[in-house]
Amino acid sequence: MDIGAVNALPYDDFVNIFGNVVEKCPVISAAVWSRRPFANLAALEAAVSDFIDALPESGHEGILRCHPDLAGRDLQSGTLTRESRDEQAGAGLDALSSAEARTMGRLNDEYKRRFGFPFVICARLNDKENILRQLSERCANEPAEERARGMEEVKKICRLRLQGLVRTDAPNKL
Repeated sequence: MDIGAVNALPYDDFVNIFGNVVEKCPVISAAVWSRRPFANLAALEAAVSDFIDALPESGHEGILRCHPDLAGRDLQSGTLTRESRDEQAGAGLDALSSAEARTMGRLNDEYKRRFGFPFVICARLNDKENILRQLSERCANEPAEERARGMEEVKKICRLRLQGLVRTDAPNKL
């Protein structure tokens, strides 16, 4: 759909369509709806980013906690959101060898123990090798640095999800 169609959406439809641009955080799209009209996709992206930036540290941690473990239980059981499932599969996380899966599980657990939230990385911009490498490296970060890094990744994920929903070249298609 184009930005005109986005701006014309009633509240419930807007939240239904954009409610998972930030993983399992429909309250963000609910809050951003009132900032319409958006001049373009970049303005919509900025509205979401500004809302996220205005949250206190506890809000950022809450957003990070809404993300699933990569290649974790939710992927194996089929309970991921559609977006996360597609993103993880695109990075090859649904086809890990048993050794890779054990390493990923161990590193996910170590990361969550250290930081109190799951490891977040934009899977669409990475492959499984890079994800495993970054997960291992980022376990050594300081908590404040890792919160900030995680939020940068959340914004990358959000930007790509928004770009998948709002087309600048597709007039008024839902």
